[in-house]
Formats: sequence, structure tokens, C-alpha cells
Amino acid sequence: MVEIERKFLVLDESYKRQATACYPIKQGYLSRVPNRTVRIRIKGDKAYITIKGRSTNGGISRFEWEHEISVAEAEELLKLCEKGIIEKSRYIVPIGNHVFEVDEFYGELQGRVLAEVELNNINEEFEYPSWLGEEVTGNPAYYNSAMYKK
Repeated sequence: MVEIERKFLVLDESYKRQATACYPIKQGYLSRVPNRTVRIRIKGDKAYITIKGRSTNGGISRFEWEHEISVAEAEELLKLCEKGIIEKSRYIVPIGNHVFEVDEFYGELQGRVLAEVELNNINEEFEYPSWLGEEVTGNPAYYNSAMYKK
């Protein structure tokens, strides 16, 4: 499956008033090599292992495979992950015909807030909410897998 998404900085907290859901996420990486990342994620009361390929089209699209695992398995796998477990809250914010996922990070990444919108094709248009800031799609500094490498 190919994931197509664009990523943005967030200007203020007004997205929280538009959010229809919010849940905690804890994630780590078993592998962060350039051609693939292998992520373990606990999202609310569910857990997943995800493999993502190298980004293409200026960072807009890439291969993604995801499989649900038990939370207990994820907790064990997180112990094997590379340094830098990420903890964040994810807000689900419907805007027009799209859904933005806004991540508010904690710990060493406190203060970082990013929004992503998934698209059906790379040229698909979408509504820009007033809280959406600079686009950082394709900028490796804003990939979750790269945040703890600095």
C-alpha cells in the first residue's frame, strides 16, 4: 500500500476546539535505515508494527505496511527499540472532506506540534485551516523516525 500525505507545522492550539478525538501514542523504532523504518506503536488501547519504505515524490508518498499486534507484544518490542521512544497526543481534526492528524509531542520533543493530512493522490486539493503553518513535507528533520537522531 502507498501512503500519500503532507505534513505541516501548527501555528496555534485552535485545532483542539475542532478535534473530534484525542488519544495517547507511544512509539519506537526497531530500524531507521534510509530505505525502511520499522516502527512499534501503541495507540490508545491498540498496538501495531509498521514498515515504511523510502519517501518519493518530494516526501509526499511512500510504501507502508501495518499489522495490528497485542499491546503486550508492543510493550516487549518497545524494549528492543533504538534510543528515543516518542510519546505524543494525537488529535483527530476533520476539515472539509479530509481528516488532519495533529500530534503534540512530549518529553525531549515538548513544544513540537505537527499536522498531517492523508490524500488519495499527490495533486489532491484540501482545505487549509487557519492553524496550519509552514509545510514540512519531505523535510527529514520532521520525520518521527529522525527526531531523536539529532
